[in-house]
Amino acid sequence: MDLHLKDLKPIQILHDMYGEEITMEEGSPTAAVYRILAEFALGYHQYAVLQTDKMKKDEEIALFHIVMNDHGELELETILDDEEWENVAEIYDEMTVSFDDVDVKDEL
Repeated sequence: MDLHLKDLKPIQILHDMYGEEITMEEGSPTAAVYRILAEFALGYHQYAVLQTDKMKKDEEIALFHIVMNDHGELELETILDDEEWENVAEIYDEMTVSFDDVDVKDEL
């Protein structure tokens, strides 16, 4: 899959429905609260970038496909393809990089 930052289209499906955070049970008895960092369409998919407080401390993110189920309800699906996950994570990094954070040395 050939994905590029220039092809990204920001969306706000989850923000419009849930606000800044979303709670997911993840198949366990305890729910986890995720902050919605970004949502965007890229290629044929829509993606959500989410993060719990613990993930933030570890500088990790969670990436999901945003899909509509058979009942017309939004669902988040795990991205199973490692290459796709890496490509989307790299594009998200490109979106959020601050050149103030990059140590650029003048080689003159």
